[in-house]
Amino acid sequence: MYTLANWDGGGPGPWILFLPLIWAAVVAGVVTLLRRTVWRGPWRPVDRPTGDSPLAVLGRRFASGEIDEDEYWRRLSVLDEQFGRKGGAL
Repeated sequence: MYTLANWDGGGPGPWILFLPLIWAAVVAGVVTLLRRTVWRGPWRPVDRPTGDSPLAVLGRRFASGEIDEDEYWRRLSVLDEQFGRKGGAL
């Protein structure tokens, strides 16, 4: 009975060198897939104002329609001058 490793009686042959390369490609593909999907999950911290901070209140008021866009930007510039923002974006 012939096996793949001993097909012509000469041992495994040079094709055996490609097996580690194939496994490395499989592992790299799995890691890449996980990094692009699962590991990118929603648990990463986002620098958004929470609670009753002035920026959070201003954002909620703009989102609910209490103030218009011009008023939002005017008040946001005042808050930036007084308190500053981390990261430069909401």
